[in-house]
Amino acid sequence: MMQWYQIEPLDLLMFRESKPFSPGESSWAKGLFPPLPTPVFQALRSATEFDPKPHEKSEGQRSSIPQKNMQFWGPFLMDDQDQVWLPTPKDLVGVKRKDSRDSNKEDEDDDWTSVTRLVPQSEQTDWEYISFPENHLKPLVSPQLHNEQFPGPPPHRVYDVVLGPLKPWMKLTALVEYLKGELPTNPKDFIDDPWGVQILPHIKMEPGTRQVSDREGYFTEVAIRLKPGWKFVAALNPKISKIDSTVVVRLGGEGHRALVSPINFDSSDAKNMEPFWPKIEPFTTPNADSSIAYLLTPGLARTEGEKPHQLVYSAYPEVWKDILIGCATSRPLLWGGISSIQRSQLDAIKETEKTWEFSLLPQRAFVPPGTVYLFNKLPSADSLNKRPSNYRLLPQLESHQNWLDTFINLNYGLLLWGKR
Repeated sequence: MMQWYQIEPLDLLMFRESKPFSPGESSWAKGLFPPLPTPVFQALRSATEFDPKPHEKSEGQRSSIPQKNMQFWGPFLMDDQDQVWLPTPKDLVGVKRKDSRDSNKEDEDDDWTSVTRLVPQSEQTDWEYISFPENHLKPLVSPQLHNEQFPGPPPHRVYDVVLGPLKPWMKLTALVEYLKGELPTNPKDFIDDPWGVQILPHIKMEPGTRQVSDREGYFTEVAIRLKPGWKFVAALNPKISKIDSTVVVRLGGEGHRALVSPINFDSSDAKNMEPFWPKIEPFTTPNADSSIAYLLTPGLARTEGEKPHQLVYSAYPEVWKDILIGCATSRPLLWGGISSIQRSQLDAIKETEKTWEFSLLPQRAFVPPGTVYLFNKLPSADSLNKRPSNYRLLPQLESHQNWLDTFINLNYGLLLWGKR
């Protein structure tokens, strides 16, 4: 049974980026936000690290075996009005209509008056003399915009200009309309990042002096603080029996904490909150009208490497090349690198103890959520990782890989299908 939880930070948050960091060598440590599914899932799972299996349950007794193969959805952003916000589709741009008679007036209003989609380069006549490599995907460009001449008096021109990408976050209700083929009309359905950046300098002084230590003496961390009332929402299946009320978990690095509470959509406390997953679930499977795919969670796209086992990450899978018309995306999310893990070791007196060990995590380039793919025909089942009705942007591998099973359980690369 899918159970939704709200996760409200008690402090600032830090989710370290993939770049190796150590004071004295690289003194600037940034983070990746919003976080990938893995750290948020681990925070929720830590609330019931030892949940008993049904056949081991007994009154007053808990099992020492952690629950495995849990399904996870999220994390997504929710505001103080209990509205869910998702990444804005990256093929949408704002357009503003202008009049040449107003050219001497200061343009104080930068809000768009309409929204349009990027179109394939082949459909835009202004680009017909621009050539691109044949073995590369052609770009998506701005469509032909309104431009009309009037004789006057005085003679003037009414025309549209592209203001650029929309604000990065979009209401869930507006995204549903977008997947149905409709364009947004309300600027209030979009917002800027609902968080601020906080710089945390760390300075180590030489003993007995007023000088900064030469070695490992100074480094800076960049943390995130969500705006008041904002939180994450995420779901687990099966539900965590221990989280039947508010609990505190560690979320991200530096020991920062968050409050986790189950969401009961039927309770009086959630009277303004409607179940939001039923609005998304119909789009997780393509149909005959589907022509676009919107990436809901970070995914991995595989291209052909020099060796059969080699993985090279790109914005779109190599197997989609012949059916893909265009792709609207942004820079990849780099994640991985140096970490530490806690292992159980048996000491001399036959007792188990936990020790921390150095480890290396694979660095991967995730396709960012909000990426949009435009198809001339739907991908075949062989080119998508599906279980059984959720189509995902994850690589198809010949050999069994535990990390890929983990990504499937955590719903990485979940695609929502729509039409234009």
